[in-house]
Amino acid sequence: MTLSSVRLATSLLRIATSLFLLISFHIVLSGWGADGVALRVVNRCDFPIWPAVAPNGGYPVIANGGFFLPPGESTRVNTPVPWSGRLWARTGCEFDSPRPGLTCRTGDCQGRFACNGTTGAPPATLIEMNLQRHGRSFYDVSLVDGYNLAVSVSAAPPGDGECFIGGCAGDPNAACPPELQVMGGGGEVVACKSACMAFDLDDYCCRNAFGNEETCRPSSYSMLFKEICPSYRTYAFDKETPTVGCSAHAFVVTFCPPAWGGAAAV
Repeated sequence: MTLSSVRLATSLLRIATSLFLLISFHIVLSGWGADGVALRVVNRCDFPIWPAVAPNGGYPVIANGGFFLPPGESTRVNTPVPWSGRLWARTGCEFDSPRPGLTCRTGDCQGRFACNGTTGAPPATLIEMNLQRHGRSFYDVSLVDGYNLAVSVSAAPPGDGECFIGGCAGDPNAACPPELQVMGGGGEVVACKSACMAFDLDDYCCRNAFGNEETCRPSSYSMLFKEICPSYRTYAFDKETPTVGCSAHAFVVTFCPPAWGGAAAV
């Protein structure tokens, strides 16, 4: 290949990349009214997930509270503003199964397909969001209730402020201590409990005498989460990872982001 051919190929690649990003941002933003914020939920896992959404008090249910998302697919969720609530992924769901108890292995919401505002059963990785159309939206990723999947959050197109929350440097389920493990039907670890959920002790749960930032300190378990997922909140008074503030009109929530933490194209 000649030098001129290499330069031509490089130029075409740059043009194609620019067009891809432009189309991606258009897809994210298209179809939404001027009064809402767009959320694009992406499944980069190699298995299906059932994302779920629960509003905080006084805010409406969006996307019926839950939906199915095959591997490699994405969907848009229209969010009115202001809106405040949480989003998580359910895994291993069998809604037509006679299996007693929970319908989903992780993140179950009382056995419902559409959670309709019902919160999920821990442990589950939570994206906590307070969305605004004008000014900054605030959000974080929390492992205070335990972990099931890695997730990243970014603005599309990039907004004003600290907008990106990366995934994890590894898989917390693989490093989960036996006393925190939640096992799947095949004997695999499908989630990792918080110490509060596992032991129900005041110092782990940051309650009673430990209900303030002076007395509630990180535990060996929360520090394990923090080592693997430094961008996530790992206990109730975790000030090391502040809430992100970003001014943008659209956000991308990616489950199982590439390379355990990289930003993913839509």
